[in-house]
Amino acid sequence: MGDDNNMDFVYRRNYRGKLKAIILDWAGTTMDYGCYAPAVVFVAVYKRKGVPISMEEARVPMGAHKKVHIRKISQLGSVSERWEEIHGRKPNEDDVDEMFADFVPLQLACLADYSDLIPGTLEAITRFRERGLKIGSTTGYLPEMMAMLKEEASQRGYVPDSSVCAGDVPAGRPEPWMCLENAKNLGVYPMESIVKVDDTLPGIDEGLNAGMWTIGLAKTGNEIGLNQEEIEALTADELQVKLEDAYQRMWHVGAHYVVDGIWDVPIVLDLIDERLSRGERP
Repeated sequence: MGDDNNMDFVYRRNYRGKLKAIILDWAGTTMDYGCYAPAVVFVAVYKRKGVPISMEEARVPMGAHKKVHIRKISQLGSVSERWEEIHGRKPNEDDVDEMFADFVPLQLACLADYSDLIPGTLEAITRFRERGLKIGSTTGYLPEMMAMLKEEASQRGYVPDSSVCAGDVPAGRPEPWMCLENAKNLGVYPMESIVKVDDTLPGIDEGLNAGMWTIGLAKTGNEIGLNQEEIEALTADELQVKLEDAYQRMWHVGAHYVVDGIWDVPIVLDLIDERLSRGERP
């Protein structure tokens, strides 16, 4: 206990500078409109086990390390019950290991088919560079998958300054380690000078857990789960319903901002810079 002459103080420093870096997801954020590449392969590996799953079930844990993703699908009540009906028991870790072993070559075989950049990506990247931002990236893909995707992206004009995979750190999303590793690689701090952009809920959590600003992308990624042609085939009312649902899910997990796609991000960065200038923090 202190006396009147010995008080306890809490000091707080407020960063009032501008954003220094932006960390982007890959599938559904910068390339692969609708985040299809992993989803179709998750469906395929379960089919090999004789257990059909829907694209919606395949998408539920999207953003996690791929082996963790397979495990989380197996833990869904609907999938676990279907598995038990077919195999007479619940799925176990050996099943997860076997499906993950199937997943890797299947994903590598089809990644290039889903490597087109989402419209507006290069223009947004140019805007980020003009602001002086360093660009990092995080992903649930494995290093050998990222090597392929980075090559495809480079051929299309997108080269981030840092790329970190879930396998490069102790644990993937929603834990913050990939974001923090990017910050280290980029030489950027404090964490409130960095913004995380992602189309998945675990990806938003990842940024929040790292103490960063977060921007969710509702239209181009996993939450709606449709490619550009499928989006354009919707009626205005159908699209509005899907967008409202996706926006609400992202707000619910705590995203600071939610927009349709990466093309909207530069405007949001202005808003974040204004908040930083007032001493606000994520």
